Parts: sequence; C-alpha cells; structure tokens
Amino acid sequence: MFSIPVVLIAIALGTWQLSRMEWKKEQIALRTDRASASAISFAENYPNEVADPQADEFINVWVEGEFLHDKELIMGARSLDRQLGIQIITPFTLTDGRQILINRGFVPSELKDPVQRPEGQVEGVVKIEGLLRVDGWKGYEFVRPVNDPEDNFWFYTDIKEMSLQTGLSNPVMSIYLDAGPAVNPGGYPLGGQTRIALVNNHLEYVITWYAMALILAVIYFIYHYRPVGKLEDE
Repeated sequence: MFSIPVVLIAIALGTWQLSRMEWKKEQIALRTDRASASAISFAENYPNEVADPQADEFINVWVEGEFLHDKELIMGARSLDRQLGIQIITPFTLTDGRQILINRGFVPSELKDPVQRPEGQVEGVVKIEGLLRVDGWKGYEFVRPVNDPEDNFWFYTDIKEMSLQTGLSNPVMSIYLDAGPAVNPGGYPLGGQTRIALVNNHLEYVITWYAMALILAVIYFIYHYRPVGKLEDE
C-alpha cells in the first residue's frame, strides 16, 4: 500500500523533470537565437501594438525617441557580481508618439539618485537597442513580493501600474524593452541584464527521482522475495 504509490509518484516526478529539462533547453536556444540576431526596427515591425507579446519575447529590436528621465522607476533587490544595486526603468517616447518602458540596466545602490550619474541621463533623440520582454512576476506566486508604487520601488515590472504611477498619457506598449549591452555615458545604467543562459539542472532531478523509484522497487522485491526451496519447507 505504501511502496507502489511512492514508486509511481517518483516515476511521475522524474518524467515531469524530464519534460522541464527539454523545455528549458528550448528556452535557452530561443533566447540565444533571438538575442544574437540583428536588431529590427520596432516602429516598422510593430506599427500598432504587439499582437502576441509572449510569442515575440526576446526579439532584438531598436527604437528611436527620447527618455522621460523625470519619470524614472526603481526596480530593487538586484545584484551584479556580488554588488548590491537596482535596475532603472525609464519611460521612452517613440518618434511616432507612442511610449514604451525601457529597463536601462543595473545601477549600484550608491548611485540610486540620478544626480549621482548625470552623464547617463542622456537627452534628446537617441537610438536604443534591446530585447522585447513581457511584464509580470516570473516566479512562484506564493513568494511574489508586493510592489510599492507610492515609494517608487518595484520588485517586478507591471506596465499598467507603472504607467499609472508615472502619469503617462500616450498609449503605452503592452511589452517593455530590456536595453542591450551598449555602454551608456558615464558607465551607468549598465545594460545587457537579460538572463539568456538559464540554469538547467533538471537532469540531476531526473536521475534522483528515477533512482529513488528503482531503489524502492528493488527493496520491495527483496523484502517479498522467497526462494522456492524455502517456500516448500514452509
């Protein structure tokens, strides 16, 4: 009553991890291919809205327009090479009047105040290259932190709430942009923060669950096995 259900559960979990491993491989390949492709014009390829943000995520695009630095947003709890910091998300007005949020990249905690990095607050029309991203919390729901719009502190991107908080009036794209690795004046924000190479240790889990199922099955067999001679004596 105990062994057989546990063996079946272990086999099921191993099979699930196997499918997760294949999905992770596909995701890494997709991100790598799209991120390494030449950037396409956002204005030309998305003249209206992005019809299917999920399908177009990680496509490399370039946009042209102006940053709205006075509406800068702070996304916290970030680190880079063991250095604590934040990421800067800035609304960007495209030359056609539409607006899109751009994650400009990492900034050390001591440079949180834009006054400390004036060179990076580029003015005028600029051309930015980056990857299309879908907003929302990417982890498990039960550990999702709560954004704090009042203090302008965000743990994850929420385009609707961020747009309301900054008072953006023009149409805001339902997808945002992770800025590429191009160096900003003064060095910060530091772009190119998109996770491309995901951790893929699912093979270890596959081996673990299948091994548990096999070991338990062997123990079950040994425990119940009786040699023919012994059965006759009994």
